[in-house]
Amino acid sequence: MAGQVQHSEKTLIKTREPKMFAVVLHNDEITTMDFVVELLVKIFHKTAADGAAIMMEVHSGGLGVAGVYTYDVAVTKKRQADQLSRERNFPLKLTLDEC
Repeated sequence: MAGQVQHSEKTLIKTREPKMFAVVLHNDEITTMDFVVELLVKIFHKTAADGAAIMMEVHSGGLGVAGVYTYDVAVTKKRQADQLSRERNFPLKLTLDEC
């Protein structure tokens, strides 16, 4: 094997956790409590009990976190919730907050 040289290369790949975003519900005086629970169950896959607890947090404190997701998932969930709110004529406001 004269004249052949073997090279060994090490490639370092740095990975990092993706940024996470909270989908936040804002209280208003028009959106019904029942609709908020329904939305949390249908879109955010909460149990009815968890949905009711989050809804009460929104009702009493003004804000509540529907869930924490990667950016793409959070945007998709927010869009689905916005669409359902519009279809039902509710002005429910949802925002994304980076965690």
